[in-house]
Amino acid sequence: MTPSPRPRPHRQGRPNRLGRRGRPGLPARLPGPGGHLIGAYGLLALTALLFLIFSFTLPRTFPTRDTVDSILSNQSIPAVLALAAMVPIVTGAFDLSIGYGLGLAHVMVMQLVVNVGWPWPLACLAVIGGGAVVGVLNGVIVEFGRIDSFIATLGTGSMMYAVTGWITGGARIVPGPQGLPVAFTDIYDSRFLGLPVPAFYVLALAVVLWLVLERLPLGRYLYVVGSNPRAADLVGIPTRRYSVYAFAASGLIVGFAGVLLAAQQQIGNPSVGLDYLLPAFVGALLGSTAIKPGRPNAMGTLVAVAVLAVGLTGIGQMGADFWTVPLFYGGTLLIAVGLAGYSARRLRTGTVAVRDSPAVPPEPPSAPTQDGGAAGAPP
Repeated sequence: MTPSPRPRPHRQGRPNRLGRRGRPGLPARLPGPGGHLIGAYGLLALTALLFLIFSFTLPRTFPTRDTVDSILSNQSIPAVLALAAMVPIVTGAFDLSIGYGLGLAHVMVMQLVVNVGWPWPLACLAVIGGGAVVGVLNGVIVEFGRIDSFIATLGTGSMMYAVTGWITGGARIVPGPQGLPVAFTDIYDSRFLGLPVPAFYVLALAVVLWLVLERLPLGRYLYVVGSNPRAADLVGIPTRRYSVYAFAASGLIVGFAGVLLAAQQQIGNPSVGLDYLLPAFVGALLGSTAIKPGRPNAMGTLVAVAVLAVGLTGIGQMGADFWTVPLFYGGTLLIAVGLAGYSARRLRTGTVAVRDSPAVPPEPPSAPTQDGGAAGAPP
């Protein structure tokens, strides 16, 4: 009779030792709380650090109420547009038409109020609604036309720029001697609780987007569509419909930004919207490395806009030349894309806590021996 081998001890709850790429023998990396905090709030700490540096370097001009008001007021429209760019990025798409859409929206507000004679509330609502319609058209072209979002939105943006030139004839729309209604200009110029009111628009919009993306099923579906469209299809999520929703939300926010721009500039400039395109994408992409590293999020976008605003304001007060602004945005965009890609890869395949790794299942019973017993069973 063949002796049975010694029984192997049963391993209960032993953690999985597969590494990041599923290779045996490499322990799973355990992210410490410090690393998580640095990844989530490092950009916010950088904002505070830059503010302190510029405050010590420029003590008479930078740490003042006027500087804070200038940042909150001047960066409100770039912040709104960055939030508009962020929504399609959640679904893995890019809307390059937002700059052209901003130019068309603010020109349309001026055209309807100054030349057509509409009441300003009706003109604003029409432009915001028109922005949503343009967003739906972008989404339909991308999803149902099967055209890459870069190409599709670049084409529709160029068409919007042509419409802007056709409406204005290449010239600016200037109000008459009576000017614009005071109630309309107060949309941008007024103050609330001692601060510029546009800052509260940005905060309210960010909170709404945070609630939708982080607390509602709609936001979870959008993130699933962006991370794995095929998996979304398999679980029954209509990916095309939700992508159109994202573009529609982006167009709606762009229309609102156009209203703010018209109230700020008080003239219709057909070429001004393109200046906001690069800052918007820098803020949206850089924001995906903060608060919720690895995915676009509203609060991270706000932090990214803040660090860009503080940096540009400090550089400007130090007397930097005009060409430093596009240099700053271009370099930051490259850094933002690199960091966003790294954070997304790390979120997908990287750090998995050992305590979250599944336990190795119990070993199956061994094959029966010739005498009918099980190998490993006591004789």
